[in-house]
Amino acid sequence: MAPEPEPDAWKLVLAAQTGDPVAFAALYRRYAGLVHRYTLHRTGDHGLAEDLTSETFLRALRRIGTLRYQGRDPGAWLVTIARNLVFDHLKSSRHRLEVPTEDPNTRLLSQHWALDPEQQVIARLTLIEVTGQLGRLVADQQECLRLRFLQGLSVAETAHRLGRNEAAVRALQQRAVRRLAGLLRTRLR
Repeated sequence: MAPEPEPDAWKLVLAAQTGDPVAFAALYRRYAGLVHRYTLHRTGDHGLAEDLTSETFLRALRRIGTLRYQGRDPGAWLVTIARNLVFDHLKSSRHRLEVPTEDPNTRLLSQHWALDPEQQVIARLTLIEVTGQLGRLVADQQECLRLRFLQGLSVAETAHRLGRNEAAVRALQQRAVRRLAGLLRTRLR
């Protein structure tokens, strides 16, 4: 269902700017589907898309007084807010992935014991296979993966240890993981 023509939407915006809650509710009904589809497409997670949609309209309500007509539908403004929220979420998610929280070997063992006996055997054999194939990587790739995943260092700490910048470590890690995955696929065939 397409939004109504722009002039009606801008009448609602002007009314919402004067504090009319009914007008803001009408804006919500008109654009919530658009914002939700956008956030769902970007995140692939229904729950997260709902949260981001809610946050988009909360921020829009707080900032409705700053919105000025620029020849575009107000939905473009709402999608811009949603885009920024998605970007912030993805950026913070990447950061969380790079923060070591505990000794990875302890974490692996605690996860290992939560498995049933058959899964424990498979997990142990997988770990042995991965660490065995690690030796087939070039030296800097081996060291990068050992520092990052076996010692649990952050990208910044690994970069310092390897004497490289963080972007170089990320690229090295990506190449090493891809190479290791290729070796494992070949080995398991």
